[in-house]
Order: sequence, then C-alpha cells, then structure tokens
Amino acid sequence: MADTLFQSEIQSLPLVMRGKVRDVYAVGVDHLLIVTTDRLSAFDVILPDPIPGKGRVLTEVSNFWFEFFAGTVADQRADIPLWQVLSDTELAQVEGRAVVVKRLDALPVEAVVRGYVVGSGWKDYQATGAISGIELPAGLRQAEKLAEPIFTPATKAAAGDHDETIAFARMAEIVGEARAAEIRDVSIDLYTRAAAYAAERGILIADTKFEFGLDHNDRLVLIDEALTPDSSRFWPADSYEIGTSPASFDKQYVRDYLETLDWDKTAPGPRLPDDVIANTAAKYAEARDRLIRD
Repeated sequence: MADTLFQSEIQSLPLVMRGKVRDVYAVGVDHLLIVTTDRLSAFDVILPDPIPGKGRVLTEVSNFWFEFFAGTVADQRADIPLWQVLSDTELAQVEGRAVVVKRLDALPVEAVVRGYVVGSGWKDYQATGAISGIELPAGLRQAEKLAEPIFTPATKAAAGDHDETIAFARMAEIVGEARAAEIRDVSIDLYTRAAAYAAERGILIADTKFEFGLDHNDRLVLIDEALTPDSSRFWPADSYEIGTSPASFDKQYVRDYLETLDWDKTAPGPRLPDDVIANTAAKYAEARDRLIRD
C-alpha cells in the first residue's frame, strides 16, 4: 500500500528495539534513529494492518510541538539530518517518519495530564469520586471539563504489558520527590499551553501523556512523542457534548470496531476492514491538519 510502512529495514545501523509503533536504531554511542511506522496497537496488541500515513502524521505533529515548546523544556531532537546517517535507499524508506535524537536515560514513568473526566478516569470517578486518589467535586458528568488539569502518573510498562496508574507518592519513590514535582509541574504547564492553542483550532485535548528522560547533566528532557493522536485524546470542539463519550481523532475508532468482534484482546489481533483503515487514516490526518496546517 502506498505511503505505508509496517516495519522498517535499516541495514546500516544496529537495531536497538522494535516497539508497538517505533523502530529504534543506534547512531553511534550518543544518538538514536527513531522510525515511526504505521503500526497500530489496540488493547496492547499490534494489529496486522497498518494505517497508511500514520507514522508521518505522528512525526510531523510531535516535531511541531517540540518546536512549540522550545525554550520551555529541553527535548530529544538532535541537529543531525537523516542524510548524514542513512543511505539514499534507506532515506527514501523512512523520510518524513524518522528523526535522529539524543540518547537519554528514559525515566520509568509516564506523565499523564487530564483536563476532562473521561476514559479510565471516568470509571475511577464513578467508583470512588476521585481519579487516581485525587478527590473531585461530586456530580461531575462524563466528559465534563475539570476546573484545573490534574496529574495522574503511570508506570512505564514493559512491551506487551499494561501501564498502571500510580499515586504521586509512588512516583516520588521511583524518581525522587524533587524530580516528581518537576515532572508534574512541567507536564501540567505543557498541557495547559497546548490545550489553549488547540482550542483555537477547534480541538479539545481531553488528556495526554508525556515521557521524559535525563541528559548527562541530569536535566529533564521531553522524549518519545508529544501531543499526538496516539498519546492524547483529541475531540472536535464542534461536536463536544457533556454526558457522552465524544468522538475522537485517534484509534478509538478502531477500538470501537474491535469491541464489536468476538476477540479476547490477545495476540494475534484481527484484520481490519478497508473502511475502518481508511477512516482511521483520515482521522489522524484531520487532527494534524487542524492543529498545524489550517
């Protein structure tokens, strides 16, 4: 399928790992090549059908946000063009979906910020009146906006496992009190700024997750991806309605289809119909276009 890459094949660099979406290669000792493929995972299972152009969308959107936040937080980008590390053939394979980044010490936590009561947060709130132990006002409805964004960290699970939401105190035990507070404050600031920008373009950012690493100076660095349809829940503002589960610009469309199947949510994943693939690709592209092209 045109403009589709399920798995990269870079022979000139050592393969470090293949994740759910990204293939990572070593570039010398201090850098990595990250290739964002068109693989899609749902319920922590990589599906056999790629989503055309998805990796390009994720790369373009992440790079936009890294530049948007420049001067606010350090990020993973390295000033090394692809042509310096890849052959012409390899470059053609991954151009537009690959970046060279600094090799950093990734922290084993995910920084999740929620601005609305939805998803697992809604289930938690219904059961306990709180999200991740953070007490919230009574009477909130599904998808209602919170008075202030809340920080609900999670552990970074090994490949194939589920991330697990943890209390802030547990995060502080893992990374240290001062570092945990820094991650929380930076994450809420990034989310708040991004949500304001996106709202002007007709997108509500319900929640998002950030990942961070440390450089050799022990400085906090934003890594992986930032505010993409894979790491965030984007809603079209014009159809948003409290009390419902709003349509989103992400793989929720695929999850909803999979929920109609007799599938036990273990590998191997089922094949996707052509219309589900096409509609999902369109949703990713629309999110990008609303955010950074229109």
